[in-house]
Amino acid sequence: MPFIELSRDDQQTLLSLARESIRVRLLFDRDLTIDETVFSPALRQLAASFVTLKIRGKLRGCIGALEARQPLVMDVVHHAAAAAMDDPRFPPLTLDEEAEIAIDISVLSTPTPLTFSSEQQLLEQLTVGEDGLIIEAGPHRATFLPSVWSSLPDKQQFLSQLKLKAGIPQDISPEKLKAWRYQAISFDE
Repeated sequence: MPFIELSRDDQQTLLSLARESIRVRLLFDRDLTIDETVFSPALRQLAASFVTLKIRGKLRGCIGALEARQPLVMDVVHHAAAAAMDDPRFPPLTLDEEAEIAIDISVLSTPTPLTFSSEQQLLEQLTVGEDGLIIEAGPHRATFLPSVWSSLPDKQQFLSQLKLKAGIPQDISPEKLKAWRYQAISFDE
């Protein structure tokens, strides 16, 4: 699936809505209610997104979806509040922290399954800095967005850390591992 074309205005709208969604959850303990029909056609298209929150460059929450199931504007509003309050790796965001967060939004392409018979074949199919990766083995599944390459630029280390995140053994045989590649457009405040 090609990327959704997002104008600068569309991007700013999503960033503003993400921040508003976080504030509404923090202040009123409820989800932001929006009327998706008032937004641009691009924002009403089905799309999968991730919302990443950072404080002083350090991860503070990241929640998203790998498959498009709702309009992009709804997806971002939902994931912004979830990244702030429901990421199991962090305690819920506080009002004091809210003023410090930087918001990054990634809109994903449709994941493409990868075929490989060795870990080396899998790694050869990845483009550093461009591809996000989903891996799965049995009930264990995890992803790294393309932006993770900036902190893990080595392909082997990228895959190793993703296995760790997923709870997948490092020495898993390739036939027990499934993988998908995707790209993302990202923008931030």
